[in-house]
Amino acid sequence: MGTRGLNDYAQRDILLLINSANWNEEFYGLSSGAIERWVNANQIKRQSALIQLTQEAASKLFFLSNKSQEQITEEYRELSQEVRSLADKIKHEILNPRGLTKP
Repeated sequence: MGTRGLNDYAQRDILLLINSANWNEEFYGLSSGAIERWVNANQIKRQSALIQLTQEAASKLFFLSNKSQEQITEEYRELSQEVRSLADKIKHEILNPRGLTKP
C-alpha cells in the first residue's frame, strides 16, 4: 500500500472513531474548517482532550500527506506511528467522555 493509501486510511479511521459517538452533527474532515464547524455544531469545549488530539492528528496527517510522493523515511514511519497512537487516544476519549461539551 502506498503512502497516500496509509494517510487516507488513517483519516477515515479517525473520522469513523469520532462519528461512532452520537453527535448533533457528524465530523466530516480533518481540515481546520471542518474541525471548527464540528466543534461549534456540537458545542464541544475547544480545550477538551478530544479536540486537542484531533487537531494534532490532523496536523501530522497534513505533514505526512505532503511527504507522500517521497521515499518513506524513518521520520515518516515515526509520524505514522504517532498518528496511530493519537487515534487510540481519540478512541479512548470517545469511549470515556468527560467534560466534553459546553454546559
